[in-house]
Amino acid sequence: MPDLRLRLLTGDTALDRQVRWVYTTDLRDPRRYLDGGELVLTGMMWRRDPADSERFVAALAAGHVAALAAGYGGSDLAGVPDDLVDACRKHDVVLLEVPAEVSFAAVTERVARELSAGGDGPDAGAARWRDALNALVVAGAGTGAVCALLSDETGMDCWLLSAGGRLVAGADGLPAGTRTRLARAYLSADALPRRVRVDGGTYTLIAVAPRQQRIAGWCLALRGDVDTAPPYAKGAVTEVCTLLALEWSRYDEALAVAARQGEHLVAPAASAAETASRLAVAGFDADELVAVTAAYGEPGVPVLRELCAGLDGRWLVTRHGEEAVAVVPVALDRYDALLADLRARAATLSAGIGGCRLGIGVSTAAAASGLPAAADEARHLCRLGHRAPGRIRVTDSGELTSHTLLLSSVPDDLRRSFRGRLLGPLLDYDTRHHTELAYTLEVFLACDGSWTRTAERLHLHVNTLRYRIGRIERLTGRDLSRFTDRVDLYLALRTP
Repeated sequence: MPDLRLRLLTGDTALDRQVRWVYTTDLRDPRRYLDGGELVLTGMMWRRDPADSERFVAALAAGHVAALAAGYGGSDLAGVPDDLVDACRKHDVVLLEVPAEVSFAAVTERVARELSAGGDGPDAGAARWRDALNALVVAGAGTGAVCALLSDETGMDCWLLSAGGRLVAGADGLPAGTRTRLARAYLSADALPRRVRVDGGTYTLIAVAPRQQRIAGWCLALRGDVDTAPPYAKGAVTEVCTLLALEWSRYDEALAVAARQGEHLVAPAASAAETASRLAVAGFDADELVAVTAAYGEPGVPVLRELCAGLDGRWLVTRHGEEAVAVVPVALDRYDALLADLRARAATLSAGIGGCRLGIGVSTAAAASGLPAAADEARHLCRLGHRAPGRIRVTDSGELTSHTLLLSSVPDDLRRSFRGRLLGPLLDYDTRHHTELAYTLEVFLACDGSWTRTAERLHLHVNTLRYRIGRIERLTGRDLSRFTDRVDLYLALRTP
């Protein structure tokens, strides 16, 4: 195919190898998607240092590819690096250089046309897939059309999900609970792609950008096992993920632009007139009710984005110093529902922040003209929530009267010391004797010290309960008939 102007760099004795289909990849190790005979196209985005070339080419050789075609696709970077040439020569992989002025799409279309002329086998299927995908790209189709095409081609239903289980694209019919469980599996997986069993079905989960923070990206969920799909269908999945990653990049950039424009909105204002001007620029009315949500912690921005993306109406997530801040319009009769929604979504996202702890504060609903004060309230609440138990803690103003929030403001060392002094002997006794005195104490306090209700809940005789309570009092040195001692033990049980 002289019109493609490909230049042979290695493998001149292996040019009789048959090309079965074309596969484009920038994965560092694509061998799981190779079935032999592929012409692999790569823009070398996987290459960070010379050692990467050895790993990449070794994977291709193990996959028995027909050839590798490499190029930077129109950039001003230099040609194919010497370390890639050396690795291909070492592993007997045919290496072609794609000139900068020739696109991978042109190479793919040219090869696919040749393969499709050979019949209706799997190579023809790959060509039909390529034609259909190219048509969607040219038409500027969105994520929904791409997912629909992939489902038709592979025979597997597919859905594009956010890290919180929100449906970004794909067919209806996947229950919200299943989406949530798939999102948790995606966030907690050691590596992706991953095959999982959820609600009696098998799904393959594949990450769709970004590599740095899984919680900020999307997940492609396919019903079934991709490993059992035809060779060209595996390539189709990879190509679709590349297109979806581009869509994610556009989405992320749009949010980043809005965030930069909204930075001034949550900064302290010099006057009411300045606040009103900032609100108008951001698209908010001065008398509109809003709630301000602030997150204190490293993954604050992606978490707030995902929490807000599932809400009805417009919203804005931006930064103020080290904090992420969101402004969300809310009606008074929807405030409690907003809190419940945020907490439910935060519980799903907690699997994706690793060992971090993230405090999220939600202000009371207030007129947008009072946004600076609402933002200060949210920041105060998020700092308190950051010290509370749990990976992600959503704190609202109603908790300012709660002992839990009061305890969260106490330094960690002091809280641990308080709990250890009061409950240490009791917990040690339970461990040594395999008893449940701590649980008995918790139930007794939850029943307001009622012997009858506690005995009924624990399925114990009252005399047995009295014996246990006596043991608890001796171990803790506290008298459970005294209100102050009950309060101390209750707080110790609630201290993380």
